[in-house]
Amino acid sequence: MARGWESKSVEEQIASAESERASRIHETRTPEQIRRLRERDVLLLSRARVLKDLEASRAPRHRRILQAALADLDAKLARLG
Repeated sequence: MARGWESKSVEEQIASAESERASRIHETRTPEQIRRLRERDVLLLSRARVLKDLEASRAPRHRRILQAALADLDAKLARLG
């Protein structure tokens, strides 16, 4: 039971830290910078998902599609800088 309470406390601390960090980011960055950071985060999450799918994929055709998607995501990340 103590473990459950402990994990809830940790979750609350993480949520609190994230909300504080988010408020600081909004204060020091322009809306364009925030948009670019969000876009980068979305691309990185998509890239991680594609990599995971690529590792699990065995069908050659599916692997080629995933490799093309990975290349596209890498190109978009490169354009963002």
